[in-house]
Amino acid sequence: MTWIKTVSYEEAVGKLRKLYDRVKGPDNNVDNIMMSHSLRPHSMEGHMAMYKYCLHHTGNTLHKWYLECIGVYVSFLNSCSYCVEHHYQGMRRLVDDETRSRALRAAIEADEVANAPLDAREIAGMVYARKLTVSPSDMAETDIEALREAGFEDGEILEINQVTSYFCYANRTVLGLGVNTDGDIIGLSPNNSDDPDDWNHK
Repeated sequence: MTWIKTVSYEEAVGKLRKLYDRVKGPDNNVDNIMMSHSLRPHSMEGHMAMYKYCLHHTGNTLHKWYLECIGVYVSFLNSCSYCVEHHYQGMRRLVDDETRSRALRAAIEADEVANAPLDAREIAGMVYARKLTVSPSDMAETDIEALREAGFEDGEILEINQVTSYFCYANRTVLGLGVNTDGDIIGLSPNNSDDPDDWNHK
């Protein structure tokens, strides 16, 4: 599951058990990425809050499938297969079009998002996410101007920035601790965007 010790749902007590109860899915399943925090529950709480607020919040205006798509792309660029598999399934469910979902994944895995079934505005967001992921010190104000010219408002640019940044954090959590998908139910997410405190995975 991970390269460090973790505490199972059955073994968890106190604050950890309460957090597990908030994030669990069917059959008391807790995603391995969350379980990797079990020795320091406060960091799990911070991780879940960031994840929920960046990706699954009613205050976002960009489509959730697109934010998931950015997450899949960032995770691919970081060679994080755990997050690619989890979030591709989430994106696939939201897109609800198998042909389009497969085409999106193929373009991501070829690192050719210009060929993805996305409009010019959406492609521009993916280009920004790529640069921020692979060469963050090269970012310049012109990258923001390009997003504005593509049709994004500044709040939407912030959403893209935060989702990209979150996935870089999550990818490094997974890769640095050896988190794998053994025992996970792939593709579950806290889909109740209307309640930022509802972390239940369904």
